Parts: sequence; C-alpha cells; structure tokens
Amino acid sequence: MNVIEVRDLSKRYRIGLQEKRHETLAGQIGSILRAPIDNFRRLRDLSRFGAEDESVFWALKDINFDVQQGDVLGIIGHNGAGKSTLLKILSRITEPTSGEIRIKGRISALLEVGTGFHPELTGRENIYMNGTILGMTRKEIDRKLDEIVDFSGVEKYIDTPVKFYSSGMKVRLGFAVAAHLEPEILIIDEVLAVGDAEFQRKCLGKMESVANSGRTVLFVSHDLTAIENICKRVILLTRGQISFDGEVRNTIAKYYSTSYQNNIPLIERKERRGKGVVRFEKLIVENLSNPSLGSQVHSGDKIAIHCIFKRYSDELLNDSEIAISFTSAMSGIVCAVSNRYSGTILNINQSLKFTCIINELTILPGEYFLTLFCAANSERQDVVYQAAKIDILPKDVFNSGRLQESKRHGYFYMNQTWKVG
Repeated sequence: MNVIEVRDLSKRYRIGLQEKRHETLAGQIGSILRAPIDNFRRLRDLSRFGAEDESVFWALKDINFDVQQGDVLGIIGHNGAGKSTLLKILSRITEPTSGEIRIKGRISALLEVGTGFHPELTGRENIYMNGTILGMTRKEIDRKLDEIVDFSGVEKYIDTPVKFYSSGMKVRLGFAVAAHLEPEILIIDEVLAVGDAEFQRKCLGKMESVANSGRTVLFVSHDLTAIENICKRVILLTRGQISFDGEVRNTIAKYYSTSYQNNIPLIERKERRGKGVVRFEKLIVENLSNPSLGSQVHSGDKIAIHCIFKRYSDELLNDSEIAISFTSAMSGIVCAVSNRYSGTILNINQSLKFTCIINELTILPGEYFLTLFCAANSERQDVVYQAAKIDILPKDVFNSGRLQESKRHGYFYMNQTWKVG
C-alpha cells in the first residue's frame, strides 16, 4: 500500500536582486523619490513568472514517485539539488508551486536544528507540545516521556528553556521526540551531522527499529554509508529533478559516477560536513615502492597518503581521529584506515600534516574514491566525500604470470603461499 504518492511536483522561487546603491547625494534623493513606484513594481512582479525570467529558480521540477508502507527511502544529491525543499513540502511546511502529494498517516519530521521547538518552553513542555501536534493524547505522551528523555541524554536540562540548549542538545531532543512518538512516517534531514558519533549510531539504530516495526522512513544524508546501511531504495536528485531511482548500490554508483569533481581544489570542496575547526586542505598519494611513478599505484605497492589540514579556530582539539575510506562505486566502502584502528595518537594542536603509510595495498585493481574523515572533541570536524579518485593498476603480485583482477570473490587479494601436504 502506498503511503506517499507524489505527482508532477514542482517548486519555484524568485531570486532576489541586489538593489543599486548610489554614491552621490542626488542619486540617493532620486532613489527615495522613486521608491513608491519601484516597490509597486516589485510587488506586481512577485506573482509573475515568465518563461524567460532569469530571476526564477526551480528548486524542484516535475517530481514523481511513490513510497510504500514500511519502506526506508534514502534521498541523496549535491547541495542545492532540492532534497530539503522536497522534505519541507512532504512535511507540509511549504506549499508546492504545482503538482500534488497524497499522504496517509501522521508525519513526524526533523528537518533543521530545533524545528518545532518553542525557545521559551522547557524541553519537557516541548515534548508535550510536539506530541499534541502529532495528534497524541497526554496519556500516550506520558507513556513515552521517560524513553524520550533517556534517549536524548538531556535529562539534566529537561526543565530548562530550549533557548539555552546547544545545537547538539536540540538535535538530540528533536530526534528523540520525532522517533519515539510513533508516527506512521518519519522524515529525517541531514541534521544528524550535528550530533557526535555515538549519538549518530543510536539514531541510525533507532531508524532501523522504526523501519522494522512497519513504519515508513524518508532519510536525507550525505553519509552514503548510513544510507547504504538502512535504506533499500534511494532517489538521486540532480538540479531539482529525479535523475535515478532504484536499489541503493546502483543509485550510489550513479551518484559517484556523475559527481566527482577533480578540478576543484580540496579546500574549496562544498560537499563536506563537520564543525570545521580544522579542515582537509590537501591530499597527496605517494608510491613508496616506486617513487618515480608519483601518485600512480598498483596492487601490492607500499603507499603513503599525506593529509594536510587548515585551521580555522584556536580551539584546542583532543582525542583526534583521522580516517580514510576506499569506496567503490558499485559496493560502497571497501575498507578504511584510521589512526584509532592502529592505536596511534595524533595531536592536531601540534601539527597540521599527517601521513598514513599502507605497507601493502592489497586492494584489487579498479577505480576507487577516497572519503576523508576527521573528528576531535567527540565531534566531526570535517568529512569530505569523494575527496580524491585513485586508480589502482594491475600487477603480478606473486610473480606467477597471472593477474588477479576479477572482483567476483571480493575486492582483496590475500598474501598467500601454498605447499603440498
């Protein structure tokens, strides 16, 4: 049974134009005298959307899809692709320009930090207010209250006005309310990027639990690993239109194949998440087995990956983690290296350059993307998806005269020896 039906959905906005500023007194006086006429023209133009009007921006254009009860639907795409606009329309926060949606069941949505919270009310009062808006009785909310407070981890501040909460506390409480008040449809935007790693794991586990109970989940995220772990179907939005709709791995592969931008310096990449006290500025891959090859690598080579950071604040950073994921377009994350896995302590306060040495690159030949992750103070500082592309070339690793290239049995070769008996 379809619980969401979207037909020919479109949303347009008018882009504001900067007013011309006059540097002379005569120009300013003339502008003041013309103001009533100019304001009347602007008001009149707000309702006019000409086909060639360059100030008109289509955030969504002719969107069509259905969602069945119990589906866990992921929605991915670049910044500005229309993901958040789509969720706001589905949540009845904004109206579409054209088209229609049909929704069966109560919706609980967490789209932005603090969405639906009244800043003057306490956390407890906001829980009851949100539950009432969802159509729940006081007894139903009473039954869930302790579970919500415990999950959010803000019990100490539950009777404090929400205006004094940090962004992380608002996200914790907002997600707890959205997920525990038993809506038929749960809509979650990228807000989980604000929480710490432990809370993110709790949220993903809760979303899986919600889905397994037969309720419907719509999940927008740039974290493709999270999308892959909980979603069965994914929609890829590109410039306000659905460019692909299908099984999760196929959609992620399509996203990778169309989104990598090697012409943009790493520090200028916009597809990133995190607090940003430090950010990845440069990434260099070096072939240590054959330095003359530079960044060109083969299966079996010893390589070095140099990570160079740029600092944006004097805040001290403790408990630093740097991780690099190797991702295949067809299979998601293949493997990852991290200083935590190796037990190495890194101090970002003392240095902004770190090198990971991989003694033997046992990944089979193919095209892979590197995702960069940095965390400190129990918060994500920077995550850059598809930060670099690495082509691993074939090599006769065992000097056997044979190349192992097929990935039918996995993405790695094993350093092996055979003997009789």
